[in-house]
Amino acid sequence: MKYNNIREEELKNKIAQDFFDKFDCTEIIKDIDFSVKVNKEINSLVDSEYLLWAEAKAVPTDILIMLTQLVLTIGKARTFDKILPPPFLGCFDCKKIAFAPYSEIQDIFYQNDFNWKVTPSDYETKEFKQIYTQIKKIIDNEIPWETYLFDFERDEKDLKRFIRENFVAGKSENTKIKIDKNNFIIIYNKWMETVQHTISFNWEAAKKNGIISGDFYLADLLSDHNTTLKENLFVVLRSTRYEMNRHQDEYGAFASSAVYYKDNQKAHTQFWAKYERPPLEEYWNYIVERRDLLVPQDIRERKGSFFTPKIWVELSQKYMGNVLGDDWQDEYYVWDCAAGTGNLLAGLTNKYNIWASTLDKADVDVMKDRIHNGANLLEDHVFQFDFLNDDFTKLPQGLQHIINDSKKRKKLVIYINPPYAEAGDSKQRTGTGKNKGGTTTENATYEKYKRTIGKASNELFAQFLTRIYCEILTCKIANFSTLKNLQSSNFTDFRKTFRAKLEKIFLVPAITFDNVKGQFPIGFFVWDTSKKESFEQISADVFNEDGNFICTKEVYCYDNVKGFINKWIVKYKNKKDENAIGLLVTDVGDFQNQNQVFVSNNPEAVRGHKIKISITPDNIIPVCVYFAVRKVIAADWLNDRDQFLYPNDSWETDEEFQNDCLAFTLFNNNVQSKYGTNDWIPFTEYQVIARDKFDSNFMTDFINGKTEFYYIVAEPLLFYHNNDDIGSTGGSISRNKTKREFSETAKNVFKTGKELWKYYHAQPNANVNASLYDIREYFQGRNDKGKMNNKSDDETYIELIGNLRLALKALAKKIEPNVYKYGFLKG
Repeated sequence: MKYNNIREEELKNKIAQDFFDKFDCTEIIKDIDFSVKVNKEINSLVDSEYLLWAEAKAVPTDILIMLTQLVLTIGKARTFDKILPPPFLGCFDCKKIAFAPYSEIQDIFYQNDFNWKVTPSDYETKEFKQIYTQIKKIIDNEIPWETYLFDFERDEKDLKRFIRENFVAGKSENTKIKIDKNNFIIIYNKWMETVQHTISFNWEAAKKNGIISGDFYLADLLSDHNTTLKENLFVVLRSTRYEMNRHQDEYGAFASSAVYYKDNQKAHTQFWAKYERPPLEEYWNYIVERRDLLVPQDIRERKGSFFTPKIWVELSQKYMGNVLGDDWQDEYYVWDCAAGTGNLLAGLTNKYNIWASTLDKADVDVMKDRIHNGANLLEDHVFQFDFLNDDFTKLPQGLQHIINDSKKRKKLVIYINPPYAEAGDSKQRTGTGKNKGGTTTENATYEKYKRTIGKASNELFAQFLTRIYCEILTCKIANFSTLKNLQSSNFTDFRKTFRAKLEKIFLVPAITFDNVKGQFPIGFFVWDTSKKESFEQISADVFNEDGNFICTKEVYCYDNVKGFINKWIVKYKNKKDENAIGLLVTDVGDFQNQNQVFVSNNPEAVRGHKIKISITPDNIIPVCVYFAVRKVIAADWLNDRDQFLYPNDSWETDEEFQNDCLAFTLFNNNVQSKYGTNDWIPFTEYQVIARDKFDSNFMTDFINGKTEFYYIVAEPLLFYHNNDDIGSTGGSISRNKTKREFSETAKNVFKTGKELWKYYHAQPNANVNASLYDIREYFQGRNDKGKMNNKSDDETYIELIGNLRLALKALAKKIEPNVYKYGFLKG
């Protein structure tokens, strides 16, 4: 063998030198082993650079194994969404090289319900074997190996000829990019970014009538001199305008069949100056037939494209057995109405009782292909069905008989992992996002039930559950979803309608699901719709990402609580803030917004937040209680949706708890001396051996009872600025000039904190009024992006700040039981 007994890196270098010397083979894209792209000197068009992505092995390896690993590598990183794919995928070892046209492989990347998170090099996974089978089928049917497989020694001349004829670079910088089966999708993505927003059109109304942005792209792509050449499209381009290529009575939502540009077609002209159109006519039918690949992501999410890991599929079926009985698969019918490619049904044994439907015909084809390869389903029980739009009369007769028979319907289990798309995005949490239009409001179920279930109608899984509950009476439901249907205030109306009995639930980390981001729980629910009750609470089993049981957790509904914590804290909002020493900033009162709670004096940091409360001597204690309560328990995936509540009054007489919260806040705030007087120094100049007098001794005066304020144990307020504020509330009033006594745990925080302050003030250029934030910034510094570093080179500082953090952890543990005792959290 020509390249025997050399390492993989050396092999790649030699292949590049011997066969691809006219190209650039130096880049490694993500984890792809080998790439070939056009040299900049030949063609500077970035969009058309890559000609080959390949997998490399130093030892002889099965071609299908190498190609499968390459496909998994590309799919895991979604490389094809970010970089224009090459004409060829390939693989080589020390003996041979093989090529596969990308257009023959690309459908694999767009299949729904597939777990791309697996390790590409693990040949034993179910996913590797599935892709291997798909590639083998493609190669057996579509790719003649005599054309694309070469032995380095025997076929050297043929290989060089193949490369010379097929790896063709542009001749000049003015060469337009050709569009073909390989790249029409990614160029569509670029078109959406550049051209779509310049078209004066109501996209949301259009989608309701079956028109998508991809229809305008096809009108552009299949045109010459701005005139569409193919007439049987939904939209055609006519010089300076588009026209709806359907009769007005079919698409009555459009005021006019003509659609114009907002910018006199400027962006459109600039965009198509880079690309050659139309493509070769031999590609036209393929591109039009694959219009489904141009469907926007928000619509794709409707198809249930969230892969359910095998570990949770197996566990869910075990829990169904616990509720329905050991023989449930023989006694019950199962319908997955959001089946994707049928992943959720793997492991079920009685194929005569199983039905599977999906919105996407391509997924139906995949399921039927899986049946031919041994999947335990019946072809006649697998069908295309749009659950949120289609009438039940479109169902197969066998399933209709079950739904229409009251006795059989009681034995029907709707077993689903519905899509989680919603009308709001994650940026809303920080006030920077907007509602996503058209994600959930383009179906019959939404229109039918939006007034009944209110804001919950923005969530697709709520639409699935509502239609099932209201239209398939007395069935069982077994579903995966978030916990919003149990806890969210947006689901209050939903819970009034959906009153099925929740028989069983387990919780797992959302991050274990493909395409799901964020640290929050996903639950598996088993409901009995024949039993009517309002959900209040349930004990859920909790499993970690490895499938190990870790604990039980009480999950509560908050519909009947007195109120939430932010309603409580705004009672202490001052009308005047002349004596303010900082601001408490907060947004939503749950764990997922924990990082939006802080105490600061930086006017830029507090801008845009929902609640800002000036901190004065009269409200410093409730503010510190609020801050500590929100911070002492770390946010994690399991408590992410838990809500902080309006407390009972018992905390008002627990001075040790109040002082613990004060100590916790003193050593956790974001106050900075550069934004004004630092009133948060918890020590005197003498205690920390400061070089000069502090500008403010407010905090030590407050701790030692030298700061005067009035305290009243009664509604509506606890703390008042002066006697005039105290009305006829009927409470007991006392003048507070008492020195605060701290617990031993809190005293340890002050002790470790004092050592840190003393060390800082021993530095030659110490700022006498430095806050804890200033001290940290001094020792840790900032990186190139302006963020404070996590570490410091000063070992003494690292030890001192470490001691303080340990003391604060102990104080947080001491405060934590009182968070539940006083009703700030249920538990």
